[in-house]
Amino acid sequence: MGTLSGYKIVEFAGIGPAPMCAMLLADMGADVLRIDRAEDAALGISLDAKYSLLSRGRKSVAIDLKKPEGVAAAMKLVEKADALLEGFRPQVMERLGLGPDECLKRNPKLIYGRMTGWGQEGPLAHAAGHDINYIALSGVLASIGRRGEAPVPPLNLVGDFGGGGLYLALGVVAGLLEAQKSGKGQVVDSAMVDGAASLLTAIYGMHASGMWSDKRGDNILDTGAHFYDVYETKDGEYVSIGSIETKFYAELLKRSGLEGQEMPRQMDRKAWPDLKEKFAALFKTKTRDEWCKIMEGSDICFAPVLSMGEAPSHPHNVQRGTFVEVEGVVQPGPAPRFSRTPSKIQRPPAKPGEHTEEALSEWGFSASELEKLRGAGAIGVRVK
Repeated sequence: MGTLSGYKIVEFAGIGPAPMCAMLLADMGADVLRIDRAEDAALGISLDAKYSLLSRGRKSVAIDLKKPEGVAAAMKLVEKADALLEGFRPQVMERLGLGPDECLKRNPKLIYGRMTGWGQEGPLAHAAGHDINYIALSGVLASIGRRGEAPVPPLNLVGDFGGGGLYLALGVVAGLLEAQKSGKGQVVDSAMVDGAASLLTAIYGMHASGMWSDKRGDNILDTGAHFYDVYETKDGEYVSIGSIETKFYAELLKRSGLEGQEMPRQMDRKAWPDLKEKFAALFKTKTRDEWCKIMEGSDICFAPVLSMGEAPSHPHNVQRGTFVEVEGVVQPGPAPRFSRTPSKIQRPPAKPGEHTEEALSEWGFSASELEKLRGAGAIGVRVK
């Protein structure tokens, strides 16, 4: 019984941030039903669906939204839902007859979650884009990278999943809470460019105060400082150091063997380049494991830089159960954690249309209705 147990959510299948949001809500106990394209089910794609981890936790129905019968079936699901998730370009759902006005007219308490890159309006609203573009426009990308080098895309974590999926999940949950009081639904417009900018709020504050430079690799958190960076070790691996506070920096000097040496002040920015060279040479004198024995678990703010192949086996992650295994696939477990109503992975990722008739029946479709939908070709038949 997760925190969202009892809530019913309809997800229109997409890629990236909207599925991430749906996964989070499903892990928290919501009954999320994904509507996949009928042609995807007919083609039998996603044969390795168990690796599509963002699709975990929910059942899949295949509905042809190009047919009026398919749209009507989708609308019947929306009528029974507490929330809807969609990640299409602006006006796509309206053209299908499933836009916010139509859906809220049929279900006034519905929380209508919309996920786009640029938002529902604005000069770029209808343009294509990806994570890298949204974080570029928000000021994030220009801030990530080393001195004198080009900006470095932080995978697609900041736009797609942080600024997109997480903000949409927060918006949907907040909308559900408010609807309990008002009895009214509303639209949640989650744009990745907005979310990415929001994630940079603290840095914008530092920039406004003059504490943060627009130059990459010139600041405390962007590899400008010698006490907040990654360093290569003797064996070609890396360790991370985050000794910002004075007492943590003192611990770094002590455990690294530099305590007592004549050193510039920690916050003497002019000395940072020379100190980085000093620390780089120091960390290359020992292997990663040797540094772990010296520093791990201390107040240095230290951790080894682990690959995805290594991280699940680290003792801390093992003890906390940070990673789990489902049908042979190791993956991050649900987060955050709840003391009384724990989250869980409800089921492995579904193939498109894997549960079409089963799930539609669970959501109130009669046998005769299913027969009519099959006859009209409005629901897909899963290819084994």
